[in-house]
Order: sequence, then C-alpha cells, then structure tokens
Amino acid sequence: MSRGSAAKVVTGNDLRQGDVVYLAANGAWVRALQEAELIEDVAIADLRLLEAMAQGGDVVGVYLADARRGPNGPEPVHFREAFRARGPSNYRHGKQEAAHV
Repeated sequence: MSRGSAAKVVTGNDLRQGDVVYLAANGAWVRALQEAELIEDVAIADLRLLEAMAQGGDVVGVYLADARRGPNGPEPVHFREAFRARGPSNYRHGKQEAAHV
C-alpha cells in the first residue's frame, strides 16, 4: 500500500445473527476483529474483497475497512469501525453479552 494508506480488513454483516463479521486469512467469517486477515497490499485487498462478495448468501454489505496492526491482531483506525467491532449499543447481546459473562 502506498505511504499513508491504511491496511485493510474485509468486513460485512452476518444475515442470520446480525453481527459484524470479518474475513479471516482462511476465507472463513469470524466475529472478532483481532482474528481478521490484515491486508497490507491494495491489490490483494481488492482481490479478497471480490472473493468475499462472490461467496454471497450469509454475509451482506461487504467492504474494505481501514485497520492497523496491533499487539493482538488488527485494530480499527476509525471510530465507525471501533463502534462496529464492539457490537450493538442498545443493550447487551451478541458480542457485548459474551464479553461480560
């Protein structure tokens, strides 16, 4: 990626659960951002996005989100992605409920 360009993760929404999901390096959808594939080459990011879109079915709204390398895996760069990674904000369910068990 060019200087100043952020690395990317492929993200979307799971139709059945409603959760935000991320594409892992093995092509599986995962619910934790830290488990997502961090892509630092723009051509590979575009290819992974096309592959994810071609899967169809269970995940919708697929796009590339800016991310950076963190100590435990990818981390969000923008507020929107940090908000999405935390899960629903209206009450504790899904990711937020699991974090407080």
